[in-house]
Amino acid sequence: MTDFDAPSSTLPWSEADEIISLYEDARLIGCSAALGRKYQIAASLQATIWDVYPELLGSRHKLAVESVLATGLPRSIDIPGSSGTSRKLFIFRAERGLGIFETSEAMARPHAPNSESEERVLLLHQATHDVLTGLPNRRQFSEDLCGDLPVLQGANRLALMQIDLDDFKPVNDTLGHAAGDLVLQGTAKRLQTLLGDGELAYRLAGDEFAVIQRGGVQPAEAEGLADLIVNAFKEPLTVDGIDVFVGTSIGIAIAPEDGNDGEQLMKAADIALYAAKNEGRGRARTFNRSMLIMLEQREMLRRSLRVALQEQQFFIEYQPMAESGSIVGFEALLRWQHPFAGIIPPSMFIPMAEADGLMGEIGEWVLEQACRQAVTWPAHFTVAVNLSPAEFLRKGLIDRVAQILDSAGLPPEHLELEITESVLLERTTNNLDTLHTLEVLGVRISLDDFGTRYSSLAYLKNFPFDTIKIDRYFIKDVETDVKSQTIVHSIIALAHGLGMRVTAEGVENAHQAAWLRKRGCDRLQGNLLSTPMSAESIQNFLLISSLAIQ
Repeated sequence: MTDFDAPSSTLPWSEADEIISLYEDARLIGCSAALGRKYQIAASLQATIWDVYPELLGSRHKLAVESVLATGLPRSIDIPGSSGTSRKLFIFRAERGLGIFETSEAMARPHAPNSESEERVLLLHQATHDVLTGLPNRRQFSEDLCGDLPVLQGANRLALMQIDLDDFKPVNDTLGHAAGDLVLQGTAKRLQTLLGDGELAYRLAGDEFAVIQRGGVQPAEAEGLADLIVNAFKEPLTVDGIDVFVGTSIGIAIAPEDGNDGEQLMKAADIALYAAKNEGRGRARTFNRSMLIMLEQREMLRRSLRVALQEQQFFIEYQPMAESGSIVGFEALLRWQHPFAGIIPPSMFIPMAEADGLMGEIGEWVLEQACRQAVTWPAHFTVAVNLSPAEFLRKGLIDRVAQILDSAGLPPEHLELEITESVLLERTTNNLDTLHTLEVLGVRISLDDFGTRYSSLAYLKNFPFDTIKIDRYFIKDVETDVKSQTIVHSIIALAHGLGMRVTAEGVENAHQAAWLRKRGCDRLQGNLLSTPMSAESIQNFLLISSLAIQ
């Protein structure tokens, strides 16, 4: 066996008198000349860790070896010998398996400090492994990935998996960071139990992990392992006796097809991970070119969104609301007319605007335009405007609303601000104070999409909303589905019992309208009355409309 030949960034020893050996799947794959001289068995191509160090076969020592493999934390083992000396084995996890550094110590000094070489081993391990989980860290991941690439087509394929925990932040927020650390440690252990030969897990940062699969990986094999990981994390992790559920989303990239250098492959895996999250999380997706096209289109829209307001690409449509057979107001609905892509759905661009911090300015524009338009309507009409969580949490909301009402000349009671339950999830006390101040100002407050999110009755108890809006999900089959009928009837009764009005969204036909009116629903909104219309069409609509909801 020749001197062990390894990159200096991985194993920095070259001294011939240092006794070092490396093992993959227990098989000796390299050693220093000093170990070869001391143990003749090292010259055999079939040598294993148990041949070189048969003392490790004892149950206690074997458990220590398995612990290093499982946790990544190095261990020292003393092996007593004859003639008053002992051997100390420093066992650490190396890139391809285990490494063992051996020193000799006099029995009279069993607790002597580690040698300088042993300290170097420990420092190297600390530099390349995550302290919390024992997994190789981002530095080691980058070195391993770059070392494995480029690969040749065919049998030499390599798979990279980017893994994110789906619900880790709520664990930290509700149970504390100590519990979060235990979840990360549990995640590392669970990942390691799922991996086989040629597969290694890494902790990159926070709740981000990665797995590299080597050895002629086929896409189906990578997808099989990813599905195994996703399904394994559907089972809870136990933290201090509490079952904690943290699912995983995984993006898969295959080299060389999806990239043959580290940066390309990581970008492809990131794009696939984004697709997995965008499709609902708790799943694995393999990169394909269509994902890249969709991401590029999304980024194009994101860049365009920043100039859409200045270039007047936004406009508002209005959908009527009816009560007792008469129109009583309109809801203002934001639209985006992109110069090349056409009409962009609000469900696509509003989350972008919120994420990029643009929704405050856009929402202020919508509110001002809607209030100025509402002044031209009959005096008893109201205008409903959606208020996103980003707008609601923005400082100075009450002052902005008051200034816009004064500037437009609209009485506060003719404005109805619609919020969703997600607005109330954070900073609850401050949010309720804001709602109460708006109420004192005279503005009406509506709870939108009731029944589709958290539906906490505490919200209804702590704040007297003017209106509860029942989501269209429950209205679409209310005339035939018993469960929807029970839910809608209960919401109406609950709201009326609390002194609140009820608006049903998504009313499409006269049968739905008749059922709702019979159960006491106060207002109807939907295509039965009219599809959303431009501001210029409202006056004509009011003149010729004959409501078919008798």
